Parts: sequence; structure tokens; C-alpha cells
Amino acid sequence: MLKITSINLNGIRSAFNKGLLDWLETNNIDIVCTQEIKISKESMCEKIYNPNNYLGYFFHAKKNGYSGVNIYIKKNIHAILSKTCIDNIYMNDEGRVMRLDIGKLSIINLYLPSGSYNILRQKIKFQILNELKIFFNNIKKENYQTGQEFIICGDFNIAHKEIDIKNWKQNKNHPGFLPEERKWLDDIFSHIGLVDVFRLLNPNPNNYTWWSNRGNAWANNVGWRIDYQIATPNIAKLALSCNIYKDQKFSDHAPLTVSYNYSI
Repeated sequence: MLKITSINLNGIRSAFNKGLLDWLETNNIDIVCTQEIKISKESMCEKIYNPNNYLGYFFHAKKNGYSGVNIYIKKNIHAILSKTCIDNIYMNDEGRVMRLDIGKLSIINLYLPSGSYNILRQKIKFQILNELKIFFNNIKKENYQTGQEFIICGDFNIAHKEIDIKNWKQNKNHPGFLPEERKWLDDIFSHIGLVDVFRLLNPNPNNYTWWSNRGNAWANNVGWRIDYQIATPNIAKLALSCNIYKDQKFSDHAPLTVSYNYSI
């Protein structure tokens, strides 16, 4: 069995200080995809590079203390870090995407910009979404031609359907739930044919992965499901169980874990 966790850390040092590493080891997680690590290469220490039973692969943002992604794998797993996945200056300068190949399985860790209420950033987000659609099409082609399987983990900063956001009526025209963003996910799932693994396993409402720090959103479960594990169909069929862990708070996001009937 292969257990994969994805979580936006909102700062890797902060998440470690809140007990994330102990939780990963207790739950025997094989691969961990993290986003928004908020740490420069110069600020890294061995505990963060290679904590206990894990080897770390990092893609830092050029701006110190900003963005960045990371993949941890257990030390007994042989992996190859691929070159930059997508030729987009924002994704690369901000450390937002990386690919790790483990035999016939590729793990892609993706952190999309929020868009927020900044017009320029939302324009950049749409530009990235257009390029990612081509990228995902290429993934599907590679899967078809070579049998390479893909699991794409990450914070997409988009809630797909009304079931994926508590207050969807109030957020119909807000970044992260815009019609154009949701249509993009429709295309990824319906036209390209990649699979939203969580929704494959769990069709129920009130399952979220991010909560605002305002008010009592976490306590009242007023959240958004914006973190995903998206897979090529054959490996998606091997998904056995999924879990959003909320008993401890490591970040403003919760860890999303999927167990696959797959050996590496």
C-alpha cells in the first residue's frame, strides 16, 4: 500500500513546530507533498532537508519566505527529480511546481496562486491555468503512450463545486470559486479525463481542506476544499481510502491523505 499526503504548510518551520513530522511518522506516510513552505535554501537545516525517515526534494521561490514546494519520500524509495515541469516564469520564480519520478509513477506537486482580489494576480492565474491545461493534456498523452501513471497533489486554490465550499452562494463571484476557474477543473476531469481521487471515494458534503483565519471558521467548519490529489485513471482506480485530518492544526490547511493499492 502507498500512502500519500498533501498539505499547504503556510510555513514549513511553523508546521514542524506544531507536530506535523510526528504525525507523518505515526501514520506511516510514504510520500508527502507540501506547498507554501516559505523558506529559502539558505535558511534550510538538516532537520528540514531530511527529517528522520524522509528524504526531501525542494523547489524554493526566489523571494525569501514566500511560496515554494517540497516533496518528502521515505528513504527506502528511489526517486528521480525531473526538470522544471512547466515553462512559466511565475510558476518557476515562485517555486510552484515540481515532479518526482518513482519508476512508473510520477508525483507532481503543484501550488497555484490564489488570484485573490488583485486584478494582475488573477490575470496571471488564468494565464497559468491555460498553460496547465496543455501540461495536463501532455500528462494524459504520456500516460497513454508509455503507461506512466501520475498523481498530482497540491493546493489548487479553486473549489470545484457547490459541495466543496460551505458558503458557496456568497462566494459565487470570488476568486477561488469563479465560473472560469470551476470550468477549468471541469475540463481537467471531464475532457482530459484526470480523476479527482477524493471525490471518487467520498461524495459527501462538509469535507474541506482550508479555513479562513477570520472568525471561527476552523471550529465551525466553514471551509473550502481547494487541496487535491488528481490522478490518471488506472492509478485512481487503486485508491482505497482518503482522509482529511483535522484533529490537530498544523496550518490553515488540513492534510489530505489517500491510500493506494500500489507498490513502489
